[in-house]
Amino acid sequence: MSAHATTYVPKSRFAKWFEARLPIVGLVHSSFIAFPVPRNLNYFWTFGAILIVMLASQIVTGVWLAMHYQPSATEAFNSVEHIMRDVNYGWLLRYMHANGASMFFIAVYVHMFRNLYYGSYKAPREVLYILGVIIYLLMMATAFLGYTLPWGQMSFWGATVITNILAAIPIVGDTIQSLLWGGYSVGNPTINRFFSLHYLLPFMIAGVVVLHVWALHVTGQNNPTGIPIKTGKDAVPFTPYATIKDVFAVVVFFVFFAYWIFLQPNYLGHADNYIPANPAVTPAHIVPEWYFLPFYAILRAVPDKLGGVILMFGAVIILALAPWLDTSRVRSANYRPIYRQFFWVFIFCCFLLGWLGSKPPEGGYVLASRIATVYYFAHFLIVMPLVGLFETPKPLPGSILESVTGPGKQVGSSGIPAGATAAPSTKG
Repeated sequence: MSAHATTYVPKSRFAKWFEARLPIVGLVHSSFIAFPVPRNLNYFWTFGAILIVMLASQIVTGVWLAMHYQPSATEAFNSVEHIMRDVNYGWLLRYMHANGASMFFIAVYVHMFRNLYYGSYKAPREVLYILGVIIYLLMMATAFLGYTLPWGQMSFWGATVITNILAAIPIVGDTIQSLLWGGYSVGNPTINRFFSLHYLLPFMIAGVVVLHVWALHVTGQNNPTGIPIKTGKDAVPFTPYATIKDVFAVVVFFVFFAYWIFLQPNYLGHADNYIPANPAVTPAHIVPEWYFLPFYAILRAVPDKLGGVILMFGAVIILALAPWLDTSRVRSANYRPIYRQFFWVFIFCCFLLGWLGSKPPEGGYVLASRIATVYYFAHFLIVMPLVGLFETPKPLPGSILESVTGPGKQVGSSGIPAGATAAPSTKG
């Protein structure tokens, strides 16, 4: 992997002096400029950059909103309305932050499914992958806490339902509930604590993201073939090849983001959250945000309260076990014809659970939730171990270069496959 790497050499006297005392420029150069990446990466690998940009957007807009928000059960709802109506561009900041959470989860789900499809969780990237699962858990906690802060009907009752569910945890459940409530029910101390935690957790996420990127640069990136870099011709420098692709993907994603901000700003929310919280009136159907719906469906699929909590948290924890549950020696599902079919069934199962989570827990919806829940866990506990043992993978290409140019072809110094004809020049 070091074939394309170059060492940063400071030129000016100040640069040499600074580099000798704090080699941060050299670190950036080796990590984001000269760092070799597989030459066959597709646009699914740009979602890491999109997630970093979205995290920065959420932190910046969140800090600005916190300057005008009042974490009080009597003033929280009114302070959100004040932000929307009286603060300069407050409506834009709030819509960016609220819809940004959904965009964040869209990008992270694509990122996660890409990891599962191409086997990026397999050795030697286990720690890198587990750090990603930790980031996802922190994201879920942050998003839940943020959803309660507008203190509308769905915010209040969502906080009530989830904190009551946590009480089902043996031994420590009541203690956790009391610490979150700050009293005998959801009220003013609760929103204060939720606001403090919601403000803190994004910076914890940023810290784990640094570890995640660090681990990535230690092991190197996976690629669509799952084959490691063998020679310098398998790789290209991160800049400009990967950076240009990342910038283009971020711009396209932000166009998609802008659609929701300016044309459908409230579509992904719930209408009941524009009603001030009222402990005396329970909404007809309490549902979380869309990105929690699959886990909400799993929670309700079990009639036992503790069993539902165990399965809900287990649905996330089991993701971290994928490196050891998958017994296949081949990473990429592109070369695993049987597993690929099961993977798409798993994707359908996740979407089905999301749809079922939005429906009332009655009749056929409950039965379908139970069937989908069984398959969700079976994919990790049965499909991954057994298919890896009995499946016959397709032949892998000899190298990353061969997967791009085809067998037997070489790449010259210009980057054009040997024997190919370059496009004629249009210059006179």
